[in-house]
This record gives sequence, structure tokens and C-alpha cells, in this order.
Amino acid sequence: METDQTTLFETIDTIQERIVILRHELHAHPELSGAEAQTTLMLKGILEAEGLRVRSFEEHYGLIAEIIVDENAPFVALRADIDALPIEERTERDYASQTPGIMHACGHDAHTAVLLGAALALKKNESGLRQNLRFIFQPAEEITEGGSSQMIEHGALEGVKAIFGLHAYPYLPTGQIGYKYGVMLASADTFEIEIFGKSAHGARPHEGVDAILVMSMAVNSLNHIVSRRIDPLHPAVISLGTVEGGKAPNVICDHVKVCGTVRTVNHEVRHAIPEMMEVSIRGICDSMHATYDFAYRFGSPEVTNDDAMVDIVRRAAGTVLGEENVIDLADPVMGGEDFGRYLEIVPGAFFRLGTCDPEKGTCIPQHNARFDVDDDALRYGMKIMALAALEAMDDA
Repeated sequence: METDQTTLFETIDTIQERIVILRHELHAHPELSGAEAQTTLMLKGILEAEGLRVRSFEEHYGLIAEIIVDENAPFVALRADIDALPIEERTERDYASQTPGIMHACGHDAHTAVLLGAALALKKNESGLRQNLRFIFQPAEEITEGGSSQMIEHGALEGVKAIFGLHAYPYLPTGQIGYKYGVMLASADTFEIEIFGKSAHGARPHEGVDAILVMSMAVNSLNHIVSRRIDPLHPAVISLGTVEGGKAPNVICDHVKVCGTVRTVNHEVRHAIPEMMEVSIRGICDSMHATYDFAYRFGSPEVTNDDAMVDIVRRAAGTVLGEENVIDLADPVMGGEDFGRYLEIVPGAFFRLGTCDPEKGTCIPQHNARFDVDDDALRYGMKIMALAALEAMDDA
């Protein structure tokens, strides 16, 4: 007998209160990327107690839980990220972060709670499953390296035929989801530039090589790459986030370092930008008699959804929310997500879970000290993820 959708949904409704409590517990005890020890320990205990097969790892704090109905059958995978951000929370919720300087300001506590709830509900209804399920609780999404690489390296996608993920989205009301065919999110790379000049007295600048001046010229040049060297039909962003340099107001600076990020939604553009940047930096340094170091680090690739998998999400969300609440997001956004690494290997889809309720104060953008998620959205996330997994089992 196949898993009954009505029974599955009733199970999710039954555990909703428990999942909200667990989300609040996660929110109150956030952990930074690469340090998710207690988060993983809590998840492991719950999942093992419910009878799922669980794997943890010595190298990182990722966790894989599985429901096995046939050792020879493929897996459908569902994924959530579990890490938090170095932000001091200012929500004043009863469940606000108890860890100074760290909070779940991006909704990963909600993602984790949704995945945990879907796993528990599907486990309670496993007698009707036709294929295996894998639940990937991923660490370190918020850093450039991205924990998805670690999870893939340790077998998260072995035997997987399809994968689904979601992200809390305060730009849609609770009770709606957003989908996108093709590229949904940008790649996310980082870079560092160091300029080396020659120090001198501030009253005799001609005796030195002003690293601040050279860097300012380089920054100006970099800001023209997107507007003048890249096809305007292919969005790209080069942003500088930090600058360090100088020792005293009357000393010509001999060393400046800047760090920044590059976002694109086109693979060819992404791989062309580093050379464009270095050509600009080198030319300016040569003309000003300075030297430089340039380090470019490729991070998460674009999140490129598979059309057939998006169709599955749309049908599942239409069943749960009504088709009028399944929103075509139309355009990609320049934010990054290392879910893209999974999609380079297996077909899948990533979607946005609406979490905005003005009366509850959950319409604040992510990475903000006042960000929070509407708990009512968890129920919808669990149902859509669980139903998408069931439908993917029928997909050839």
C-alpha cells in the first residue's frame, strides 16, 4: 500500500507543535559554521529515537538520516542547512538567542525544523514508501567553502536520484512559495587584493608609492568591469566589503588590503571575471610602480533548478497551498546558496518558503538582527517537502 497523502498530512499537523518547539530550541542555541556540535547532537538523538538510520562524521558536524525500504532502490534526498550567523539578536522573542553575538538570522533553524518534521512524518508512514529517503542536515552553508562539498565528499549523494531544498523567504507571505525554472540564485565567490607600495613622510609623497592611492584607482577600475566589460543581459556584481591600510595620518601608506565578493548567474561570465580583475589591477600597479597579490576563491556555483523537479515542487505546493499561492519568481537573485553544488551532480529543485506575517514581525530581511520566521510556515514547508519526495519516487 502506498503512503497516503491525507494520512501524511494529518501526521504533520499532529507534530506541528513539537516541531515549533524544536525550532525555538534551535533558535535559542545557534552555532556558527563549522561549530554545530550541539545542534547535530540534538538532531541525532531525535532521529535515532524515531528509528531512522543516522550517520555522523568525525571531519565535520553534518548529519545524514535515512529511511531504507529497499537496499537496492535509489534515494530521494531532502536537505537543510544548520549553521547560524555572527549577529547579535535584537528580536526580544522568548526563544531569542542565548549565545552572545550569534543568531539564526537567515532561517536555518526553520529549514532544519522543516526537514526534521518531514523526516519524522515520513518515518511514521514508511510502510507505503516505494523508494528510500535521505535527509541531509548540512553544516557550514554560510562560509565561502560551503559545507555541501563536505557532505558530497562523504557520500550524501550516493544513490540519489533527486534532491529538494527550501529557504525561508520574508518577501512572500506565509502560505505562499516561490519557484524558479533554471538559474535561481547566483554563484558566490570571494577575493582579496593586497597592494604593496613604499612608505614615506606625508609631506614628501614623491619619495614613496602611495598604496592607498593605487588601491583607490584599482577599486575605481574594478567598478567599471560590470558596466563596461560584461554583457548587460548577464547580471553580475563586484562588491568590496572590507579595506585595511595605513599606520598614521602623516605617513604614506605602503600596504592596503581589500576583500570583496563576486556574484554572477552565468557560468562563462563567472570564469571570465577573475582575469578581467587581475588585468585591471596589474595595469594600475605597473603604472604606479606598486606591486600586488590577488587571490580569487570560487565559492558556491549558481543554483540551477531542473525543470522536471520544479514541476514536482509546483504540483506539491499547489496541492498544499492552492495553485494561486505558488508564485513564479521569474528573475534570479544575486544571493548565493551552496545547494547549487548538489544540483551540479543530481537533478533537483530549490524553492522559497514564504514566512512574512506583518502582525508577527516576520517580514524583516535575512541577515538582520530582527529577523525571525513565522512558525505557521513550518507546516507548509514540511508538507511540500514530504509530498515532493513522494512524487519524485514516481519520476523515472
